[in-house]
Amino acid sequence: MARRAEKAVLAAGARAEIVAVRGPDDLERAFSLLRPKCFDLLRHLLENGNRLISKEELVAAAWPQAVVTDESLARYISDVRAAIADHEHKIIKTVPRRGYILTADVTRNEHAEPRQQQGGPEAVTGHVLAERPSIAILAFTSMSADPDQEYFSDGITEDIITELSRFSELLVIARNSSFRYKRQSVDVRQVGRELAARYVLEGSVRRAGDRIRISAQLIDATTGAHRWAEHYDRQLEDTFAVQDEVARTIVAVLAVHVNKAETERALAKPPAVWQAYDHYLRAAHTFALFHSSFSKEDLLQVRRSLDQALAIDPNYARAHALLSRSSISLWVHRWDDVCPWPAAVDGAYQSAQGAVRLAPNLSDAHVALGWALSFMRQHEAAIAEFDRATQLNPNLTDHYFAFVLLVTGEPARAIQTLEAHMRLDPFYLPHVPSSTFPKFESYRSVTTTNNNRHSGARVTREARDKRARNP
Repeated sequence: MARRAEKAVLAAGARAEIVAVRGPDDLERAFSLLRPKCFDLLRHLLENGNRLISKEELVAAAWPQAVVTDESLARYISDVRAAIADHEHKIIKTVPRRGYILTADVTRNEHAEPRQQQGGPEAVTGHVLAERPSIAILAFTSMSADPDQEYFSDGITEDIITELSRFSELLVIARNSSFRYKRQSVDVRQVGRELAARYVLEGSVRRAGDRIRISAQLIDATTGAHRWAEHYDRQLEDTFAVQDEVARTIVAVLAVHVNKAETERALAKPPAVWQAYDHYLRAAHTFALFHSSFSKEDLLQVRRSLDQALAIDPNYARAHALLSRSSISLWVHRWDDVCPWPAAVDGAYQSAQGAVRLAPNLSDAHVALGWALSFMRQHEAAIAEFDRATQLNPNLTDHYFAFVLLVTGEPARAIQTLEAHMRLDPFYLPHVPSSTFPKFESYRSVTTTNNNRHSGARVTREARDKRARNP
């Protein structure tokens, strides 16, 4: 390997990028190690070479609208050093209690061409591709003769999204955004650009009697090249095994090192009887429609389908979790003729508790319990449930978590949660975050202004005082 040179080159072209020169053999590896925020930090260090840069200045350069602790900044600097092989801290030196200084010689190439995306000339716009392999699962096409069977293919797709979301090595685009392309003939490269997804999974489902055929193909969205394709002909009761096999195959293709614990984590426990799953899929499909129609009849149909599922299999945790969420919707809309609204919250809590008891590793169950606890004003307990759900599903997208963080006096973390939500769900619903978090921009300002621990404590106290005054 060529000798590693302690020299950084700042290339300025149509798109400014940082190149850390370590030798020709592992230049690409250096890039692969740089996360987006690390990239911003390195850029700022290079642009201010041989000058002491305070921690506050670095935070403002990489996180202009958030509070970042010294410990977090130190971890990012450590990643930057690893990417440029600065193991002895000779290139980026730490000045205790003051900041950092980049000591290498820096040259600027005014005529450098922008570096093309690896794999082809297509540049992803709108977003920066994530450091983790990012994937969008498009709604599988229903090939059944009966148009009413569409709920089934949608349910299969959502379950594959759920299974892939368990793996922290992958960044999985949320259903709301990936289903935007349903019934559309689109170029997967366009989908990749709009969702900032490096890979796209598409497929079809054909159901005939007690048989099912699931076809799937994985496409590199930067080039349009096919990476993997397969089809499965199975009995209906084997659908869960197919979903698991598809998810694990994709993980094997995309993630070189998959956390062993995540690989061995069991699937969400399938229902004891196939028909219970069918009723659950109908309920989930209608509940998704309810979030755009806000129709009482849609919500009642959700609850009828869930009642049927639980009548067949009373221990079906996913059905209990969704029933809890539907009870919260009853409370929000104050449909007292269906259920008196005080009883709705209690029903939501009981259903969520049952779901967690039946399936402790089901993230949806912990999300449902988090919602119920927050409506009971047990916000600290609600945060604990949302945290547990996020541990189980690193790709969790639930905007309400941000609201709970806000009312407990954690605006900085609430903003980070919402920004993560918007990254995973680029086409987030119009009322997110605007109505759930109506003063999103003002809280950004508060967080930026109160950029120290004392100010953070003041924000927390003020939020808690306000809750005490307005119980």
